[in-house]
Amino acid sequence: MIGRYKTTAIDAIWRDEGIFSRWTQVEVAACEAWHARGEIPNTEMSQIKERASTPDPQRVRELEKITDHDVVAFVRALAEIVGEPANRHLHRGLTSSDVVDTGLALAMLASLDVVLDALKSLSQAVATRAREHKLTPCVGRTHGVHAEPTTYGIRLAGWYTEIQRNIERLTNAKSEIGFGKLSGAVGTFSQSDPEFEGFVLERLKLAAEPVATQVVPRDRHASVIAKLALLAGGLERFATDIRALQRTEVHEAEEAFAKGQTGSSAMPHKKNPITSERLCGMSRLMRGYALAAFEDIALWHERDISHSSVERIAFPDAFHLALYMTERMTKLVQNLRIYKEQMQHNLDLTGGLVFSQNALGLLLRAGMDRQAAYALVQTAALRVWEKQSPTLQAALWNTPEVRQLVCENDLAQAFDLSAYNRHVDAIFSRAGL
Repeated sequence: MIGRYKTTAIDAIWRDEGIFSRWTQVEVAACEAWHARGEIPNTEMSQIKERASTPDPQRVRELEKITDHDVVAFVRALAEIVGEPANRHLHRGLTSSDVVDTGLALAMLASLDVVLDALKSLSQAVATRAREHKLTPCVGRTHGVHAEPTTYGIRLAGWYTEIQRNIERLTNAKSEIGFGKLSGAVGTFSQSDPEFEGFVLERLKLAAEPVATQVVPRDRHASVIAKLALLAGGLERFATDIRALQRTEVHEAEEAFAKGQTGSSAMPHKKNPITSERLCGMSRLMRGYALAAFEDIALWHERDISHSSVERIAFPDAFHLALYMTERMTKLVQNLRIYKEQMQHNLDLTGGLVFSQNALGLLLRAGMDRQAAYALVQTAALRVWEKQSPTLQAALWNTPEVRQLVCENDLAQAFDLSAYNRHVDAIFSRAGL
């Protein structure tokens, strides 16, 4: 990940030191398994446990220039640290993927924990703003066009429930990815046995892949990245809504604008939804990484390494993006400027057209045929659209058929917001707010 979007917590997990630390854990745990069987003397096991530490990445890279194989270079660097005679036991009965894939599971589990913590903070931020604007009326829009009134709190409650689904998905992803393997070159345990694998994985708090080839099947990894892409898609949905509300003609909400911040190098007046736009772009990247993870599922026979180059880039970057997007959205929501007066202004903009279904319902309850009532309200609405009447209420009251069926007070009540607010409590209760 480029420095601009790198996150400290994810970087600590995926940089070389983190990778080699997990590989060292696997190698030492494997030695402990051999020691438990009496195949490594006590003195040599003590030497391994006392001396084994994460190799210097620079030393590993120096050796890799010779070996052209990163795991072999790592094992040699670790052997230098452990020293003779105990270092002869390192990597015994293992193939490279035993170390890499088991370490990868640990990395993805740690990364999921970091993202989940950030998601819980975002959840709290959205919940706070939703409760704050529980009864703030605003226009509901379909196709970008005014539909019926809603409240901004209800909209945020929808965001909140989607965040809960993402928390559940990523929590479940931990159970999908928490699998390692130490079954050898093609998964047959030719140099060890399932009990050996179970001993090592128990120490690492991982489950054993039931049937591995040389690698853990990549559908597990693709599922995790797909769930990160779903998270990103949701954050993009939220960001798109903010971008739309910040348009000058709408201006119902906008991103906070810090002192000294500039929106344009040419136009001093500009305040742009740059964070929301950035999040939308990052979501595109995340979908690309999900596609790459899906492409990695189909490997040749027991394995090839076409997945390896993809994962070295896509996996850490996907977690960087997930954390960066979640943290930025949290700050955006916490500091989002919401303009109640402008929301009310826009609600009034079309002269009550947003109450058309309420007016239709009033005529139906008064006994009018549905098709006739719909046509009557639509005709009145078109007069408002064409500036022939200032409001829908006036257009309807000036229609003889309406005056014959309902009184003016009942018609006025059809244009009251109370019908759209009366179930807000129930909606919030269903959302867990």
